[in-house]
Amino acid sequence: MAELGYGGGNNAQNTRVTTVTSTSTSVQTNMRFDDSYLRTVPGMLKIIQIVLNLIGFILISLSMYSMAPRANFFNTVAMFGFWFTGILLVLYLFHIIEMLYKIPWLKIEFLYCGILAAFYFIASILCAAWATHSTFGVAAILGFCATGAYAYDAWLKYVDIFEWGTCARQPCGVDA
Repeated sequence: MAELGYGGGNNAQNTRVTTVTSTSTSVQTNMRFDDSYLRTVPGMLKIIQIVLNLIGFILISLSMYSMAPRANFFNTVAMFGFWFTGILLVLYLFHIIEMLYKIPWLKIEFLYCGILAAFYFIASILCAAWATHSTFGVAAILGFCATGAYAYDAWLKYVDIFEWGTCARQPCGVDA
């Protein structure tokens, strides 16, 4: 009598069925405007960051000490954040990120947000030391708020990249 299992007999009990499931990822590479990104947490953070950058820049620029080195450093950080965040917002709104899907956008944003949070923290401390001079105190408060916004954004990117390995919180350019 043949044993059941491997190699023995030629009956239906020895048949193995293997199911292979494959998934495919499609990328839409057409440029289109979609304002639904503004209703996501990263979209709202970008709007908040842009507003904080612009108001902080204006406050320091209107100060009578706007040519001081600490004011120039704060304005440099604010304008770098304003332009980089604004460009990223436009890239997300028009789905240009999806057209350039091979670029590791989340890692770039993680580094950018982390570095900008650190620079904003330093610039805000420098402005807080001159809080009695003109508008430096308000700019320092806005700078600390921007530090928090960029640090939270960096944390969201960290979670998406290193813990889940996916783009769970924001679109990362790939339609699953």
